[in-house]
Amino acid sequence: MMAQVRTAGDEGHVVARLSRLDRFLPVWIGAAMLTGLLLGRAVPGLNSALEAVKVGGVSLPIALGLLVMMYPVLAKVRYDRLDTVTRDRTLLVPSLVLNWLVGPALMFALAWLFLPDQPAYRTGLIIVGLARCIAMVIIWNDLACGDREAAAVLVALNSLFQVLAFGLLGWFYLSVLPGWLDLPGDRLEVSAWDIARNVLIFLGIPLAAGYATRRLGERARGRAWYESRFLPRIGPAALYGLLFTIVILFALQGEAITGKPWDVVRIALPLLAYFAVMWTGSFALGRALRLPYDRTATLAFTAAGNNFELAIAVAIGTFGVTSGQALAGVVGPLIEVPVLVALVYVSLAARRRLFGPAEPA
Repeated sequence: MMAQVRTAGDEGHVVARLSRLDRFLPVWIGAAMLTGLLLGRAVPGLNSALEAVKVGGVSLPIALGLLVMMYPVLAKVRYDRLDTVTRDRTLLVPSLVLNWLVGPALMFALAWLFLPDQPAYRTGLIIVGLARCIAMVIIWNDLACGDREAAAVLVALNSLFQVLAFGLLGWFYLSVLPGWLDLPGDRLEVSAWDIARNVLIFLGIPLAAGYATRRLGERARGRAWYESRFLPRIGPAALYGLLFTIVILFALQGEAITGKPWDVVRIALPLLAYFAVMWTGSFALGRALRLPYDRTATLAFTAAGNNFELAIAVAIGTFGVTSGQALAGVVGPLIEVPVLVALVYVSLAARRRLFGPAEPA
């Protein structure tokens, strides 16, 4: 879990063994979302101040929150076990198919089904579908007791494909495919370097820090000390970083969200359908492929999550901060955060019912 090191034992009592921070995570996240919305409405000039400095096209406070959020989890990864993941084609191939074929196609279909009369919101949702998750999925996977090493590998693969394929898929789903189907299209202008910079900052920095921490910590004091003494001390920082990020994100977009409640509802419906279908279908696929629970959970969360930082940055950079495309990107985490938190608990319940005892961590 985020605030403690997982151990073998009675897996039927996972939720009961959570720290207080983790056990009341939905409450903290709900409070963070509400706090952010209220701040965004109550403090004049807050948006301008928060947006004054950007890193990789993302507000500096959000960037710092994401880095703090990801570092403790990546410090937990046992990097000497990554080869067991890279050899597992039963996990890698379905993950790539779900992320880069099924996910974008499903979001395209849902966007047109739910928003045929709203081209700006529709385009924003399609951009969200193209931005595969490389950040918050680390948190959801860890909370659900997924395979940390598998998550690290899949996130790295998503990052590589994001640099290579995001612009191409944007052109295909916004220009080519609508033309084939005799539908109105749109244009997406984004450079591969902008995406690569986003990946290097939000994955590269915490990944390098986590790897260096484990190597130096184990070399100095040994693995037992590192995992039993050091990791529990830095673990809560991941949750604090997550909550801080949510507060800032919702503060930045509070006025846009509360000013157009009906539009938010319309955008939320296809997003809810998307997260439900992607997570449930991926979890069922992992079960059908006889993957163990931890890798099944990792497959499901890495397929269902999206890189909202990239989606928002691209939408704002291409269409403007007040555009409908940007609003659709902002609504993404508004829906994704509580839904995937709920799916963490669904996943833990499914482990108790569908899978046998977990192997020792």
